[in-house]
Amino acid sequence: MNKTSKIYVAGHRGMVGSAIVRSLETKGFTNILTRTSSELDLRDQGAVQAFFEEEKPEYVYLAAAKVGGIVANNTYRADFLYDNLMIEANLIHSAYKTGVKKLLFLGFTPSLRLSR
Repeated sequence: MNKTSKIYVAGHRGMVGSAIVRSLETKGFTNILTRTSSELDLRDQGAVQAFFEEEKPEYVYLAAAKVGGIVANNTYRADFLYDNLMIEANLIHSAYKTGVKKLLFLGFTPSLRLSR
């Protein structure tokens, strides 16, 4: 990556995403794209595709996810799994369709036991 490469960090407000942004800034990267969840709903395929087409990021760090505490994760398992799969699918597909050079996906481990 060049210091002026357009880099999108999805999940820049989270623990991992914010560390990625700080690291990139420390290393001198100057063209870092970020969007809050109120600015861009990553579960919305059309919105994600429009963002990628407009901004044309060259590199993507996918650190975005719906997260919660132990109780929330246990209570709303299917909701968390669905939202995170939508986020991942939309970002990966839009990156592919718009010719992103590289995408780094920092996966999550869902609880697959969906019964209550």
